[in-house]
Amino acid sequence: MPFFVQLMLVSGTAMLIPAAYAIGLREWDDARAFVYAAVLFSSLAMFIAIARFRPERTEDRDSTRDRDREGRNQLLTLLATYTLLPLILAVPFAEATKTTTYFNSYFEMVSALTTTGATLFDDPTRLSRPVHLWTALVGWLGGLFAWVTAVAVLAPLNLGGFEVISSREPGQSEVRASQITRIAAAPERMARFTAKLFPIYLGLTLALWFALSMVGSSAYVALCHAMSVMATSGISPVGGLANGSAGFMGELLVFAFLFLALSRKTFTADHPRPDAPPLWRDPEMKIALALMISVPIFLFLRHWVSVLEVSGDWTFWRALSSLWGSLFMVLSFLSTAGFESSGWAEARLWSGLQAPGVLLMGLAIFGGGVATTAGGVKLIRLYALVRHGEREIEKLISPHSVGGAGANARRIRREGAYVAWVYFMVFAFTIAFVMMLLALFGVEFEEAAVFTISALTTTGPLVKVAGEASMSYASLSDPQKVILAGTMVLGRLEMLAIIALLNPEFWRR
Repeated sequence: MPFFVQLMLVSGTAMLIPAAYAIGLREWDDARAFVYAAVLFSSLAMFIAIARFRPERTEDRDSTRDRDREGRNQLLTLLATYTLLPLILAVPFAEATKTTTYFNSYFEMVSALTTTGATLFDDPTRLSRPVHLWTALVGWLGGLFAWVTAVAVLAPLNLGGFEVISSREPGQSEVRASQITRIAAAPERMARFTAKLFPIYLGLTLALWFALSMVGSSAYVALCHAMSVMATSGISPVGGLANGSAGFMGELLVFAFLFLALSRKTFTADHPRPDAPPLWRDPEMKIALALMISVPIFLFLRHWVSVLEVSGDWTFWRALSSLWGSLFMVLSFLSTAGFESSGWAEARLWSGLQAPGVLLMGLAIFGGGVATTAGGVKLIRLYALVRHGEREIEKLISPHSVGGAGANARRIRREGAYVAWVYFMVFAFTIAFVMMLLALFGVEFEEAAVFTISALTTTGPLVKVAGEASMSYASLSDPQKVILAGTMVLGRLEMLAIIALLNPEFWRR
């Protein structure tokens, strides 16, 4: 069965979940919209699968031509998934929400599937509870899809951040045709890694759901927030964590689970062995911890000095709340989830200073770990540039010194840093290009910068806290939404994958 048809079948089956919830709430119009869409697209997927069915022959799978085309087909499938699958996902959304257009529904589903969490409905009451559940569920499935495709598709092609720690060229297959007699097809790898990662993903989601329910959230809100945290989508049916009735304990639980987005080694290991180094020695985790320590301290001292100089009105508990708000926000935006802490508002009121939105945008650009649900540039690329900078400073002090730490460290400092720098430049040029497109359609410079970084880093809630005033995707015109929807897809696929698709040599294989 073709991979995209499998996704259609999974999507149709998933529509039955909000349909069952709508039936339980006796919201018959919503239930009808989801049931009809589920039957329609599940049937269509089965008909396509039957029409395309043919017995697979061993010689076909082993052919060099099919093997060479496999990487290109995988990337094209990913691109089609993020652009065409939302056309299906938007049908029940539009039918259940009669106060919006189908295009707005499509934008909402692109945002959810790419785990961006940018919404056109700033007032949560405009959407019914089954529709909110559907949006959170699509975001959750998008997070699982990002997890699986990173290790099953991007890693073998040496893309998605894996090129920094590998000796192969970006886009180069994991093994050459002369070295193997058979290579597993993409659907087989996807099925294998899905079977491996789905129980972990589901188990962690259920654990967080139960924990949030125990600290005060309703079961419905806790489930939506649990799925959003695992997918780092920032989707909330009540407008944020502060409205979820979980309080500080809820934020603490979310804070703990957001660590999963900082490194793939928090939930899996490349080569598990008894003498494996501890998690805190992982390069991505070291960079993340350094940012989580330095940035909150900087923000806290900045606010604390301002209070002493301006008003002198401070207490121990207000200072502690401000420090917690800064710490939570750093991790939230570093993981590109975008949840806002209640302590963040306290920090702003306590000091009388505006929110440092540039820092939050910078954290979102850094992003989380490789092969996680987080977006951004990825911490491993930042680590490679930091190690390269340290080595260059050492060479300035001692020109004849020899860098140590082994072959892997040398490769990261050299080839890895080179590829990371190229990606940073491509990322920066993409930001500039999207900003110019938005400017052509009448968006001001500051707003264009915030919307572009929000979409490209898949951090939709960034628009509410990064500027002097809260911004909204609902204020954009349709052409501007089209540009940002495409930017979300670019941010989730990463630019090196798009460049690989545009490479003529990639198509001559």
